[in-house]
Amino acid sequence: MLAQRLSQPELAGCDPSRLVGAVLLAPVRLTTGTLRKGTRLDAEAGGSLIAAARSGDLDRPLRLAWPGPDDLHEDEAARRLAVAAAGTGVKQSAPRQSRLDLVARWDGVLHVRTDALLRLNAIDSLEVFTLFHGQVVQAGQVVASVKVAPHLISSAAVGEGIQIACENGLPLVDVRHYKPFDVAAIVLESVSSVDLARFESAARMKVEALGSRFLGARFIAKPDGEDSEDQIRAALQELVLERRLPVILVGGVSAGDPLSPFYPALESLGGRVLRHGIPAHPGSMIWLAELAQSRLLGVPQCGMFTLATAADLVLPRLLTGERLTSKELAELAHGGVLTPEMRFRFPPYARDLEAPEG
Repeated sequence: MLAQRLSQPELAGCDPSRLVGAVLLAPVRLTTGTLRKGTRLDAEAGGSLIAAARSGDLDRPLRLAWPGPDDLHEDEAARRLAVAAAGTGVKQSAPRQSRLDLVARWDGVLHVRTDALLRLNAIDSLEVFTLFHGQVVQAGQVVASVKVAPHLISSAAVGEGIQIACENGLPLVDVRHYKPFDVAAIVLESVSSVDLARFESAARMKVEALGSRFLGARFIAKPDGEDSEDQIRAALQELVLERRLPVILVGGVSAGDPLSPFYPALESLGGRVLRHGIPAHPGSMIWLAELAQSRLLGVPQCGMFTLATAADLVLPRLLTGERLTSKELAELAHGGVLTPEMRFRFPPYARDLEAPEG
């Protein structure tokens, strides 16, 4: 890159062809309009600048840069980087002063390879910034932006960023859409018919807001009875192993209660708990288990499904088909203080719900 400051007399005596391909390093105001910084000059723009210098309308030096053979203009650099970073769930907007936004194609959950994002942004002059990994987003929402700092940048630097963005064949930024799953629930809690109806209504609202269908709840009337483990096993056998429902909600089972009959019933069928407690509040007593190809999301009291908790960060991801593990749940600790000002991370249905006390 060659950068130069041309005085008014130098510009007035300049051949227009010399300016073609040069990039403005500062905005220039002419009587015919303003040329913004970063503008690549063509013959017409170059001629206008020379005419303005000759007429006295341009009374300050012109700051220009000419690209070298290995240089890219900021818009082209941002475009290449955005193409590399974007998954199928996002689309690109037109560049605005070298910033190019990535927009969600559909409702779903944002996924960001945060380790790669950090390494990419460690390359001088490259900028890719996003919303939170795991955040619920809506179609048309800006989820990330791509930008380069200088108006001209080495193609080698951009190539290094592209390599990081594309490594392992995975997108740097993507939005996974919801899938039309069938979801059922198991309730192991002595509750009234009114409370059970309230639970089913809340569960249906949440599940259907995310594009799936709620099939209702299996109610274990006496969760501490002698045959409760058999009833739980039968419910799991039917819902998971026979009907193969991918997501099951479980109410009334505490992550901290090893005496709950739910756990031996789950283990007897080959299932296991992936995580006791999610490192976020409210919702630290929420748990996640797996059985066959299904995920089971549990809360200590079924009434918690009527409130806004960390479960509302987990459920959307399950309903995109993501097979969450303990590692992904551990990552919820960053940003896990789910105070009202953090509700933007939740699905729209949960943003105005009450939170549990304490």
